[in-house]
Amino acid sequence: MHYRTVFISDIHLGTPGCQADALLEFLKRDSCDQLYLVGDIIDGWALRRRWYWPQPHNDVIQKLLRKARKGCRVIYVPGNHDEFARQFVNHHFGGIEVLEEAVHVTADGRKLWVIHGDYFDAVICCAKWLAYLGDHAYELALKLNRYLNNCRARLGLPYWSFSAFLKMKVKKALNYVTDFERAVAQEAQRRGYQGVVCGHIHHAEIRDIDGVIYCNDGDWVESLSALVEHDDGRLELLHWPRAQLMTPPVENSLPMPTPLPQPLPMPHAVVRESSNARLDHPVRG
Repeated sequence: MHYRTVFISDIHLGTPGCQADALLEFLKRDSCDQLYLVGDIIDGWALRRRWYWPQPHNDVIQKLLRKARKGCRVIYVPGNHDEFARQFVNHHFGGIEVLEEAVHVTADGRKLWVIHGDYFDAVICCAKWLAYLGDHAYELALKLNRYLNNCRARLGLPYWSFSAFLKMKVKKALNYVTDFERAVAQEAQRRGYQGVVCGHIHHAEIRDIDGVIYCNDGDWVESLSALVEHDDGRLELLHWPRAQLMTPPVENSLPMPTPLPQPLPMPHAVVRESSNARLDHPVRG
């Protein structure tokens, strides 16, 4: 399947929870003219604690570089887990543009603000130590998740997300998601954009918030989702099937990931716009 644009985020390469094999299958099956990597592609927080880099994680990096070489415009907007990449804003890595934020113009001419979203997370901004603590708790929940679903698979039961269940059952977590979505949408509206595309909270969704199109492309740890734009400007969330993903991740690690090319300076401004708008159909989820 070919799409005009694909948005993916929160891959978390470098962690056992990353579903790199599923992402590789998605990238092989579906092509696009533009690919946005909307933050938390590599999990620097986890890699500082423990080195984990199996071959499929290397293959994802190679696949992204190959797409850029073959003419796909790849834009990388770093997040909080890969904040180390923010020092390379306005540079190219093997044809991949690194930007602090971006503006995407859909086929029907609507401007979407593309950000990771961590700047709207009060915990990240004001109490980073608490964010690290929450990251450890989330990693523990994912380990329990893998154990439970391996047992369910042996019993012939479908995948069930324990960590997502906890998030949706805890009232404070629900309020956090709602507050985050509203804050991001309000800022996009204040800046004059018709919509916003983000990641960060691992909760895939397309919805209208006070006239602003709020899009979260989800993650490749639990929801295995991507936001895609069709040739007519229509936006859609895709979810990759998990039926083949019940086995635990392989623990063998490579000594180092494939090195990326040295950055070259990019003369243009931080915010870039895609400008091949031409059709007149409305954006809808």
